[in-house]
Amino acid sequence: MPDSREVTLNFGPQHPATHGVLRLVLVLDGEYVKDTKLYYGYLHRGMEKLAESRTYDQIIPMVDRLDYLAAMSNGLGYVLAVEKMMDLEIPPRAQYLRILATEMSRIASHLLWLAAFAIDLGAITPIMYCFREREILMDIFEEVSGARLTYNYMRIGGVKADFSEKALTSIREFVKIFPGKMKDYETLLNTNPVFVARTKNVGIISARDAVNFGLSGPCLRGSGVKFDLRKNEPYAGYENFSFDVPTGAIGDVYDRYLVRMEEMRQSNRILEQALDKLPAGEILTSDPRVYRPPKDHALDNVESLIQYCYIAMEGIRVPAGECYTRIEAPKGELGFYIVSDGSAKPYRMYIRPPSFINLDIVPKLAEGRLVADLVSILGSIDIVLGEVDK
Repeated sequence: MPDSREVTLNFGPQHPATHGVLRLVLVLDGEYVKDTKLYYGYLHRGMEKLAESRTYDQIIPMVDRLDYLAAMSNGLGYVLAVEKMMDLEIPPRAQYLRILATEMSRIASHLLWLAAFAIDLGAITPIMYCFREREILMDIFEEVSGARLTYNYMRIGGVKADFSEKALTSIREFVKIFPGKMKDYETLLNTNPVFVARTKNVGIISARDAVNFGLSGPCLRGSGVKFDLRKNEPYAGYENFSFDVPTGAIGDVYDRYLVRMEEMRQSNRILEQALDKLPAGEILTSDPRVYRPPKDHALDNVESLIQYCYIAMEGIRVPAGECYTRIEAPKGELGFYIVSDGSAKPYRMYIRPPSFINLDIVPKLAEGRLVADLVSILGSIDIVLGEVDK
């Protein structure tokens, strides 16, 4: 017979602290958590199965809707997988534009995380500050892609459009002011007694547990494991940039907060370097397998026009085979495994979402803690249900 003091409580999927349609069923002894079960699937859209009936180009807008707070990173991870199978060479300017886009996306993602995390713990002011800077980045994305959330910007072989001079000027201005804004956030939170009490020595993840649970991103680095795919397995030209990989000391909620704060500074460093070294040239490969005509394309060039129309209608054909690529998305390792049968559509596609993997450790961290601590722990994992449920 169960203890009469035990209470079973549904935490979510409507609860704002679950950051989306995540349901946790808690077994409580008073205010203490004895057991936690996670229930996913409320946002499942079957993206991996849908990909089998879409051409490789048509999948790009779909992956934007995984972690919709970092859509640029999703698009990059996907097109890198296709480009690896096709052995495509990407123009240098396109590489730098991709890095500009994804590092701005990383900062924007972390800013929204910080705003939501702080308000979960009762701090209201940071959401005003964080959205102030995030709005600048959203304006830049809108200038570049025409959208503010899901951008459809990455292309197989390059990017959709060049950055205008207006966009580049806005990025330069952002890079200059952002370090000062970071100090504002830290002044509000770093030594705030309520914030410190609710984050220090709460939700401690040892380095061993972090590795055994397959954690990645800030959740892994917060536990002292210095692993960042941009450094350990450079892609998209990251080997040409200088930046540090921050790590935590004991792996608690506070360490994961500090890691993300420093990551925003390092992303700002990368943006500054990318602006200084941005090369001239094309933004899309000239490989005939993915050839797209320039805006001033002469319609009397019948051969090129026919080739373009064929690719546009039939889709890009990818050689038969399989590959897995992974990138350092804001929330951790985002991977795409693609199997091709040589047609213009993938035979199979599997997505490795960091939010889904990182969530697995929550029941272990919540056991024996207060319900209030569970809010801190879940917020420190930084999840988006779009990529948990796919």
